Amino acid sequence: MNKVVESADAAVADIPDGASIMLGGFGLCGIPENLIAALVRRGVKGLRTISNNMGIDQFGMGRMLETGMIVSHIGSYVGENRLLEEKVLKGEINLTLVPQGTMSERIRAGGAGIPAFYTPAGVGTLVAEGKETREFDGKLYLLEHWLRADFAFIKAWKGDTAGNLVYRKTARNFNPMMATAARITIAEVEELVQPGEIDPDHIVTPGIYVKRIVKGEHYERRIEKRTVRTA
Repeated sequence: MNKVVESADAAVADIPDGASIMLGGFGLCGIPENLIAALVRRGVKGLRTISNNMGIDQFGMGRMLETGMIVSHIGSYVGENRLLEEKVLKGEINLTLVPQGTMSERIRAGGAGIPAFYTPAGVGTLVAEGKETREFDGKLYLLEHWLRADFAFIKAWKGDTAGNLVYRKTARNFNPMMATAARITIAEVEELVQPGEIDPDHIVTPGIYVKRIVKGEHYERRIEKRTVRTA
């Protein structure tokens, strides 16, 4: 089955206002740059996003913030985006911060069909407010619920026309688990090949999870904070 669409714009053409979207990657590594840009061009509103990071000013998900597309966000780290801070303080966006390991497991649970689980992360902190706690072997745990979404935007290094995906290094963070936890998973890849050209042992995300795949046209590969030293 050929799941290739001709462009990122075509891949996001049916995403409606108010959709929930997971966006993979870690920091600026492995983020679906082309799909984000296409969604900004489309101009949908009222989006509920789930992503570890929120990009930086004027790049990645930061572009979505600038155009007022996002009404709520679930994530672990948002410290690189000043605009998000301003919007949260003004009450213009609903932000939910989740411990990184908990967020990862909530997404994995969503893909595995597990509606809830217990974790020790966050016990005795603000994270625990309003949540059920239970004791196991003398230790308190919080009940956390799965995370799922209408769409997932995934970035992979290589994929075939059937949707099988291979990631490289840090780009493997969050992308594979998000691919399983959405109703419609859209993948962008740097290299697009024919079925059989990827060693089956190298496939991380099987094509059964991917509904659409597109070859990315342009990648900036930005660095969040450039750190240099003098000789």
